[in-house]
Amino acid sequence: MNGKFDADKIDALVDARNGRITPLIFTDPELYELELERLFGRCWLFLCHESQIPKAGDFFNTYMGEDPVIVTRQKDGSIKALLNQCRHRSMRVCHADSGNTRAFTCPYHGWSYGVDGALKDIPLEDRVYPQGACKEQWGLLEVNRVASYKGLIFGCWSDETPALEEYMGDIAWYLDGVLDRREGGTEIIGGVHKWEIECNWKFAAEQFASDQYHALFSHASAIQVLGAQPDDEGSKKLGAAQTARPVWETAKDAIQYGQRGHGSGFFFTEKPDANVWVDGEVAQYFRDTYQEAKERLGEVRALRLAGHNTMFPTLSWLNGTATLRIWHPRGPNKTEVWAFCICDKDAPQEVKEAFERSATRAFGPAGFLEQDDSENWVEIQKVLRGYKARQSKLIVEMGLGNEKVREDGIPGITNYIFSETAARAMYRRWADLLMHEKWADVEKATEQFEKELV
Repeated sequence: MNGKFDADKIDALVDARNGRITPLIFTDPELYELELERLFGRCWLFLCHESQIPKAGDFFNTYMGEDPVIVTRQKDGSIKALLNQCRHRSMRVCHADSGNTRAFTCPYHGWSYGVDGALKDIPLEDRVYPQGACKEQWGLLEVNRVASYKGLIFGCWSDETPALEEYMGDIAWYLDGVLDRREGGTEIIGGVHKWEIECNWKFAAEQFASDQYHALFSHASAIQVLGAQPDDEGSKKLGAAQTARPVWETAKDAIQYGQRGHGSGFFFTEKPDANVWVDGEVAQYFRDTYQEAKERLGEVRALRLAGHNTMFPTLSWLNGTATLRIWHPRGPNKTEVWAFCICDKDAPQEVKEAFERSATRAFGPAGFLEQDDSENWVEIQKVLRGYKARQSKLIVEMGLGNEKVREDGIPGITNYIFSETAARAMYRRWADLLMHEKWADVEKATEQFEKELV
């Protein structure tokens, strides 16, 4: 490993066993470059939903790390992901966000490629390449592996990385609570909201994996207004905000899951609309479809309507509010957020529209909750401009030593919801990926860390 960060120095940045993180991991340009190579160059990354490219010739433009990628539906129904880079002078060959086409043509010199990535035409080919052009070898670079999981399409540049479902591990159980509630699966509703935040991508990924704790304070005003439920008829006169009992006091149980960098958290509830952020048609839809979801997923996941989740490294989602998003890195100090609204394909059209309104209201770029989160992350990044601030150890000890594997069918290494088990697992996985060149060594290190937890 070249540069100022050898394996030992990276290891020292993340002391997950004792709950200490050096915030240099959020700011250093050299670490960021290593992330692009060893993390985004090897992990399975979410590309798009199958509903966004249903027909042959459909395409969707996205990124894998900072590499622009076109996801395309082939004539035979299969899916390819192609590096959006002309082989001649590196220009993008496709600038539209999505659409349907027969070819991708570079606007710089006119080279044209099929939707399968093959180079089809070079203008003035006989004159500019009198020696002959090797068009069969000059097609767009193809992402090594593409795989789907219940409608979600992922790509991976590495042949060494385990297959998608093995890579996912137990986070698939948590993801199924969104993807598999009803027969027919899910689809993306509406377009994609995109905006930039002046912060490192890991702040957002970690919060969705691990941090329910912030909601008590960052979202206090929203909880008072939206989460208020009077205890009895007589107390309604006092005002909802004064009489509500918070979910962390009334829930039967609450867990956080954290393993392999993935993370999730949720409260156990007793009714199929227990989500403080949604009401009206969305809540009624969950009540109406509860029995079907229970038969498919079991009671816990059928009732799990307010969970937060991250599949490492950059795919996050929230149950109930139907927001699915990618945290695209844009340097060590900037993140481009892409937010989608995902809901059941068989839901009535008016319910789908209600889901879209609900997701936008709470977690769109101007969402009343999204703005709380973004402000926190931006302010943290400002603090980390300081030399001393970048060197000081952050305390990530919540729930340390209380990890366990449950016996009730809820999988993975878990803890109480107000803990940092998933955060410690995420940063440990991050360090292991940057430290080790071989995936087998990454897995060995992760297994050793998890073995020590339980």
